[in-house]
Amino acid sequence: MNLADMNRMMKQFQKMQEEMAKAQERLAEIEVEGSAGGGAVKAYCTGKQEMRRIEIDPAAVDPNDVDMLQDLVLAAVNDALRKSQERAAQELARVTGGLQLPPGLPF
Repeated sequence: MNLADMNRMMKQFQKMQEEMAKAQERLAEIEVEGSAGGGAVKAYCTGKQEMRRIEIDPAAVDPNDVDMLQDLVLAAVNDALRKSQERAAQELARVTGGLQLPPGLPF
């Protein structure tokens, strides 16, 4: 590999880093919804897997069945996180062109 090839590769890498930073910013603004119990419990998180809020339909609150509500909340949160991870993978694949990057790179 000659110096010109190395410089071209470094410029491409820098451009990819810039695009990844922009993608990370977009992910922070994206909001996905997870739900459980037919929408009785909804969880919202960003594309960076940060929970924003949880909404619980008052009809889902039964003081005699707290376990059910806890299960619904967990299911809604897990659904939101799964959707968030899928969305993040899609966003980052646009930048990398589907390139499988090794773990530990600064992206």
